[in-house]
Amino acid sequence: MSRNSTFANQHCQICATICDACAVECEKFKDNHCQECARICRECAEICRNMVSS
Repeated sequence: MSRNSTFANQHCQICATICDACAVECEKFKDNHCQECARICRECAEICRNMVSS
């Protein structure tokens, strides 16, 4: 992104999609570790989407 890559937005979008998928899987498990992972993945996905829209 700092080098104005042609693919920066696509990269951020695919990262958001991957983070969402990880969160869905982690949310299936109720232990603290997996729930924390899901929370962090959701946060990461949101940040990636914000970068695409900025």
